[in-house]
Amino acid sequence: MSRFTTLYSGSSGNAGVAEHEGRFLLIDMGGSCKMTVAGLQELGLSPQNLGGILVTHEHSDHIKGLNVFLKRFPVPVYGSVATLEALWQMEAVPETTELIGVDEREEDVEGFVVKGFATSHDSAGCCGFRITMPNGKVMAIATDLGEMNNTVFSNLHGAQLVALEANYDPEMLLRGPYPYYLKKRIDSPRGHLSNQDSAATVAALLAAGTQNIALCHLSKENNHPNYVHDAISHALLAAGIQQPQDTTIQISRRYEVSPWMEF
Repeated sequence: MSRFTTLYSGSSGNAGVAEHEGRFLLIDMGGSCKMTVAGLQELGLSPQNLGGILVTHEHSDHIKGLNVFLKRFPVPVYGSVATLEALWQMEAVPETTELIGVDEREEDVEGFVVKGFATSHDSAGCCGFRITMPNGKVMAIATDLGEMNNTVFSNLHGAQLVALEANYDPEMLLRGPYPYYLKKRIDSPRGHLSNQDSAATVAALLAAGTQNIALCHLSKENNHPNYVHDAISHALLAAGIQQPQDTTIQISRRYEVSPWMEF
C-alpha cells in the first residue's frame, strides 16, 4: 500500500511524505528540522528509513529546515539542476550532500522512480515531481506554479494521487493587505495557482480517473478552505461532473500533519 500526506502545508512552510511499507521520500522541508522530525514521529516514521529529499525550488518556505536536517540525517537531495545549483550557492545544504538532477528524466530512489517536470514559478528552476511507487502506483505533486500548462497536466494525468496547489482566492487577494507589486507577482503566470485554476484542474483529473486529490499551499492571508471547496463545487458543476464516491479530496493542514491518503 502506498500513502501520501503533508507534515505541514501553506505559505509559511511545506513538506510532503510519499511512503510505501515504511520507506519514504520527503518532498520539500520549509519548516524547521525540529518540526519536521516531530511530524515524522507522529506518523511513526524514522529518518533512518528516508530514501531522499525532493526539492521543488529554493524559496525559504520549501527549504528552511533542510541544512540542519541533512547534518543530522544525510541523504541525497533531488531536484532540477538549476534548483540544486541555487541550493549550493545559498549554502542551504551541507557541502557533503549528494545532489542529483532529475530534469525530465527518471531516477530510481530506493525503489521509488522519480521524474521532475518544470513548473512556471519565479525561482531558479521550479519543478513538480511524478513518482512511481514501489508497487507501481503513481502520484504527482505540483505546489508552486502560476499557470496550468500542457507539460504540467500531462505529468499529473494518469496518477492515482495528485497533490496540487490551491494558493489564493482572487477576491481575497485583491482586497487583502499585500502591496500591489506582491499581488501582481502572485497573480502572474510565474506566481501561484488560484482556486479557480486549481479547481478546473481537479475537475479534469477526476474525469480522467484520478481518485485522490490533496490541495496544498493555501495562503494564510489570501485563502480559506471554504473558498477552495466552493471553487471545486462550481468547477464540477460547470463540467457536468459528479464527484465519484470512491474519490477523496483533502485540504492539507497548515501547521499539522494531515491524514494519510492511501492509493
